[in-house]
Amino acid sequence: MLKAFRIVAILEGVSYLMLFCLTMPLKYLADMPEPNKYVGYAHGFLFIAYVILAIMFWMEKKWSLKKGLILLVASLLPFGTFYIDKKYLKPLVSSQA
Repeated sequence: MLKAFRIVAILEGVSYLMLFCLTMPLKYLADMPEPNKYVGYAHGFLFIAYVILAIMFWMEKKWSLKKGLILLVASLLPFGTFYIDKKYLKPLVSSQA
């Protein structure tokens, strides 16, 4: 579960940055809407997967409400999922090794 959540968290963060830093400018400044459409679909799927996995992970670890909300709010912020990976998920990988 941890490995899948980490992968989805990183991919969701990358898709978020691609959407707003790359494809949105292409759509509005270069009149190229196609990349935005496909990256938007991918980001939407990854966002939903992240939220579902975050809730499942939160429940599995029996974390506090505060930690659970941090997991969820991170998906709304640029670089938020990268922060979650570094602060909460990576230390768990180290402790399992």
